[in-house]
Amino acid sequence: DDINAMEIHHWYTKFMKECPSGQLCLHEFKHVLDLHGLTPEANNYVEQVFHTFDMNKDGFIDFLEFIAAINLVIRGKIDQKLKWYFKLYDADGNGCIDKKELLSIFRAIQAINGYTNMTAEEFTNMIFQKIDINNDGELTLEEFINGVEKDEDLMELITKSFDLSNVLKVIQNGRRNSV
Repeated sequence: DDINAMEIHHWYTKFMKECPSGQLCLHEFKHVLDLHGLTPEANNYVEQVFHTFDMNKDGFIDFLEFIAAINLVIRGKIDQKLKWYFKLYDADGNGCIDKKELLSIFRAIQAINGYTNMTAEEFTNMIFQKIDINNDGELTLEEFINGVEKDEDLMELITKSFDLSNVLKVIQNGRRNSV
């Protein structure tokens, strides 16, 4: 159930057109995905996504990293996705997500795909209430994955609001919310 050859071809053509060198820097990444005029929050999020995709940390995303990323985002198994989301939210890379990190990511996502029926604060508090087992105000990867996998509502919420494939769809269809 991976990305099919047609899709890969589509992305490859787009990728090579934007990026003949085969190496996307952050600026080109935004360009390929047509992310212009973002709010500072949305912008941070996109940078965070970029760095998460840049597996070898050379400051570029090559086509393999790009496809691996898109494949994970669109087709990944849920625990792979959760791991990836966790990495994405853990902005300072210390292995824990605190409320501030979750809040800023959620604000950024709202800025991009506008899906919301609660404020970023409500969302963050709810998540911590549900899955911060030892109440230390931080989520470890384990707390995060176990907590989300045990709670169907939460799983659906996180999948829906954090699903980058929605963001990618919005981007691909060129339906950008004009700023």
